[in-house]
Amino acid sequence: MSVPQGGISRLKIWGVRGSIPVPGPTTLRYGGNTSCVELRVEGQIIILDAGTGIRELGLALEKEFGPKPIKITLLITHVHWDHIHGFPFFAPSYNRKNQIHILGYDGAKAGLLGAFKGEMTTPFFPVDLSDLPGKINIQKLESNDFKIGNVRVRSNFLNHPGVCVGYRVFTSTGSIAYLPDNESFDAHKLHSTKPGALSPEQIDKRAEEGRAQLVEFLRGSDILLLDSQYTDKEYQEHIGWGHGSLSSAVNLAVDAGVKKLILFHHDPDHDDNKIDSMLADAHKLAEKSGADLKVEAAREGAELTW
Repeated sequence: MSVPQGGISRLKIWGVRGSIPVPGPTTLRYGGNTSCVELRVEGQIIILDAGTGIRELGLALEKEFGPKPIKITLLITHVHWDHIHGFPFFAPSYNRKNQIHILGYDGAKAGLLGAFKGEMTTPFFPVDLSDLPGKINIQKLESNDFKIGNVRVRSNFLNHPGVCVGYRVFTSTGSIAYLPDNESFDAHKLHSTKPGALSPEQIDKRAEEGRAQLVEFLRGSDILLLDSQYTDKEYQEHIGWGHGSLSSAVNLAVDAGVKKLILFHHDPDHDDNKIDSMLADAHKLAEKSGADLKVEAAREGAELTW
């Protein structure tokens, strides 16, 4: 996938799953790797998350660029394993000609740098992060509005355990939003309060404000990759786990005036047929809403332009 210099932006999906990779005959059509999306925008290569999908992406980049250096910006939404555990197998980081700039927010006490170092220390991995030949720079973001070259990026904190953000990338051709792990803010209203905690009225207000802020953050996005891990029935048994239901994903996209919704972060227990069924239900929900919303299910190898 070439690097466009303007006039067109490209996206390719390399990993679609949540929690754990699930390769096998029942996941062939949609894929079994964990979260990883590649953007080629305004002369930049931007990678969203480093799940196991980043391994094949790295091999493809090395083949494409050959002896030429590769400059990459890797945006991390949070440091749960399924969003970073592919990085130790990312081929460009083993070549001294390449530059890899990793950006994210501290999502653990050890921080962003500590999380990447930790997964590559003995006894977990044979190669230390500091031994990688590539020029790797890990930086904690201090702002929710920043630039990568000429590309503007905004972030928004999401409803997910720990520190987790979604990104919206703006280009001359439009924008794409990536929210792989997000539970509806309405879930706050379903939690029982502990003594001394917020009152039900305060919880309701916080939920309403959180959702309203997220709707405005996404307003008018051309493409939205959004956590839709559970069916509505499954979600009732997973409230508070930090992941979305199918109807909440469609409703959010409709309210934000999104043009295309990509169902993302597929549950590891969902085979291809189950995702087909969820996609059909999402089409019905979108049609019932009356909105001009296109819906697809994330599939490894899929490429989109905007």
